[in-house]
Amino acid sequence: MSITISGEKDFENIPSTKSKALRINLNENIYGSFAEIGAGQETVRNFFRAGGASGTIAKTMSAYDKDFSDSIYGIEEDNRYVTESRVKTMLSHEINLIEQRLPRSKHPDRLFFSYANTVATIDFAKKFKGHGWVGIKYQVEPDGDYNEIVLHIRFHENEATLQQNTLGTLGVNLIYGAFYKFNEPKKLLRYLYDHIDQDKIEIDTINFSGPQFSEVDNRLMSLQLIKNGMTQAVMFGPDGKNILPAAILYKKNILALRGSFRPVTKVNIDMYEKSLDIFKKEKKVDEDKTIVIFEITLSNLRAEGEINEEDFMSRARLLCSLGHTVMISNFQEYYKLVEYFSAYTKKRMGLALGVNNMIDIFDEKYYRHLSGGILEAFGKLFFKDLKVYVYPMLDPDTGEYTNSDNLKVHPRMKELYKFFKYNGKVVDIEDFDKDHLNIFSRTVLKMIKNNDEGWEKLLPEGVSEIIKQKELFGYSR
Repeated sequence: MSITISGEKDFENIPSTKSKALRINLNENIYGSFAEIGAGQETVRNFFRAGGASGTIAKTMSAYDKDFSDSIYGIEEDNRYVTESRVKTMLSHEINLIEQRLPRSKHPDRLFFSYANTVATIDFAKKFKGHGWVGIKYQVEPDGDYNEIVLHIRFHENEATLQQNTLGTLGVNLIYGAFYKFNEPKKLLRYLYDHIDQDKIEIDTINFSGPQFSEVDNRLMSLQLIKNGMTQAVMFGPDGKNILPAAILYKKNILALRGSFRPVTKVNIDMYEKSLDIFKKEKKVDEDKTIVIFEITLSNLRAEGEINEEDFMSRARLLCSLGHTVMISNFQEYYKLVEYFSAYTKKRMGLALGVNNMIDIFDEKYYRHLSGGILEAFGKLFFKDLKVYVYPMLDPDTGEYTNSDNLKVHPRMKELYKFFKYNGKVVDIEDFDKDHLNIFSRTVLKMIKNNDEGWEKLLPEGVSEIIKQKELFGYSR
């Protein structure tokens, strides 16, 4: 038996948090439990206040004490509580209890669910803003397989009470969207911010799973997070799956390579390998705690003003296939990228750039929005423990190489450039492969689209096969 709960009529105005909770309460089919750890029972409180909660809530609990929590849900391998594995354990445990204690013979039409969050709010010193994991595991058909939505949030408000209220609103939005917008996941994502200002909370990771979301690509959903202004950056591991930025960047030495990677070429890989060799030899760099990030800015994903999602997927898929970690960001300026990394680590960082990108860094037009102009930007960029590794460029007409010694910046920037250059902040990549300097992504892309011969040899091993198999970047057989 299938219970129809989608197909909601569009509201002219966003329904209030109370009306959302009430609608769920009055739906005789939706029934489940709430488990909230760390910030009180903020979500379920909205359902109690709305009225009719007995039609929705089978159980509610808050195992605030760690020993009680461990007794109920077990001990995590890393002994932490505010983690993705913890919230998933909570969801599964609560669903199992529902299935054990509520026989189908008595509840033939029920759509069971469990909602859970494990959260750390702002500390007393107000240095740590707080973060948490929120999720729902639920059915859209009675006795059907379960679907799951799990997301990570970062708080930006400065009062614990405000954070708790925001969490409660987010929880209602998630449960409401899960049941009434599951067939439109992009809309579901946007509705998470109903009655929440975007500067109050950040969603930097979200994953959909289960039969209802079998066609959902979580990487594309992560891209929606950036497009909707919900976060500034998202990351994917070599396996192509979403990963939490904090989990992979925390206390790491970070080497970042920015590019369009459309497609990734041998020159990109040569820059990566040679800059990494130099970076690992730097003082303060622990090779075992070093991560390399291939970063694509949102501006590099745009085509005629709109983000080309298929094109984005092609780039990410190829980089991940080569075993790399990919980051998509909304940072046009490099200093913003460095500031973002600095929120997770105080260790040495590196940026690997081509000559043209290095020249752009010293272009004042990118810093006119700053009251302190380029000096403010460079204070933020080079104040951190950062080095820039410059990959040379070959002039095909003269045969000369351009590197950090002879690149030309605006006359007003010469002395500023010299200051950073001769203080060891700018380092040339010297052991480069000369045969790769005439490879340009835009040329390769044109060759692929025109079905010209020879483009395969300009790409890393295995990449051309994927492009042909998936018919990426306009390739046709």
